[in-house]
Amino acid sequence: MSPRDGLVTIPCLMDNYAFAFRSGDRVAVVDVPEAGPITDALARLGWELTDILLTHHHPDHVDGVAELKDRTGSQVWGAAADAHRLPPLDHALAPGDTVTIGAAEGRVIDVSGHTIGHIAFLFDGVAFTGDSLMSGGCGRLMEGEPDMMFESLARFADLPGDTLIASGHEYTATNLAYARTLEPDNPALISRIAEVERLRAEGEPSVPSTLGAERNTNPFLRAHVPGMKAATGTTGQSDAITFAAARRGRDAF
Repeated sequence: MSPRDGLVTIPCLMDNYAFAFRSGDRVAVVDVPEAGPITDALARLGWELTDILLTHHHPDHVDGVAELKDRTGSQVWGAAADAHRLPPLDHALAPGDTVTIGAAEGRVIDVSGHTIGHIAFLFDGVAFTGDSLMSGGCGRLMEGEPDMMFESLARFADLPGDTLIASGHEYTATNLAYARTLEPDNPALISRIAEVERLRAEGEPSVPSTLGAERNTNPFLRAHVPGMKAATGTTGQSDAITFAAARRGRDAF
């Protein structure tokens, strides 16, 4: 069973998300901003947590780990390169390693940029991306350089378009508002903005998205598009330079 079958999106804090899935007799949660909402969601489902997967060390992704581990005895998985800043790990991972949750196997990739040592988990049908590739955007470059993030996002390029992008925040509306300043006539973007407005008005999360939607609307996956280059003043320059210009624009938006 793929993690996308029955994937549960759990709102935490002001605008964070954790994600839970079950495979066989194992239940995993990806990132733990706080323990309470995750504990409540799992209790409603009748699931017993066995594994905690961490994308990066920021407090709004790990602050609930100690409490959840104390309650459940779950195994904690995270990046070996980030271990000095993460809660204690039972499984220290390197890019290329495999995470096995029941019958589900996920591949670990390095997506440094937002932080150094940030990882994503690629399972069949779903990518848990943390604050790397995000719904309508990408994470602010807190530690890495634009070239690093550009290369990190390229690692999602070969995934099928229907892959769910399970990212860590409810930033979609603002991200797409910025995207529209660059591509005001993009019909896919206009349609997606309307859909996100509907979801949020109904109290529903806009996350996860799909990789296909991101390719059509996310400016950080569209540096190759001539209109994006024109909008960022980088016509005739490399896609990496266009990406960097778009990221600077988002920082100032």
